[in-house]
Amino acid sequence: MSSAFVGSASHKISVVDLLADSSAILLDVRTTEEAETVKLDFVHHLTSLNIPLHCLPDQFKQISAEKRVGIFCPHSVRAAVAYTYLRTLGYDNVYVIEGGYAALVEEARPGKVLAKVGKR
Repeated sequence: MSSAFVGSASHKISVVDLLADSSAILLDVRTTEEAETVKLDFVHHLTSLNIPLHCLPDQFKQISAEKRVGIFCPHSVRAAVAYTYLRTLGYDNVYVIEGGYAALVEEARPGKVLAKVGKR
């Protein structure tokens, strides 16, 4: 992976594109405390995993290498680290969610989610 690849933003995915793939995985790399304080659960739309960044080396095998994976945290910093780590392990279908946590919250509004699910 070159700096040109990262500069091309090919490592990013929009929330809309991720939610359109019902087999995708939403990887939350926030701490357990952060995830418990503000839950983002797309149980009817995607598989969601909370693996805090510091736990990723021990728990990465929970993540399917065959499925599209969208990674998020509040400001995309930890998500970018997780992305780089998973890429070095051979995960080719991983992406940082554009807009991070804020974009997910916006798309998680009940009216938006239900409208998208109804179109499937």
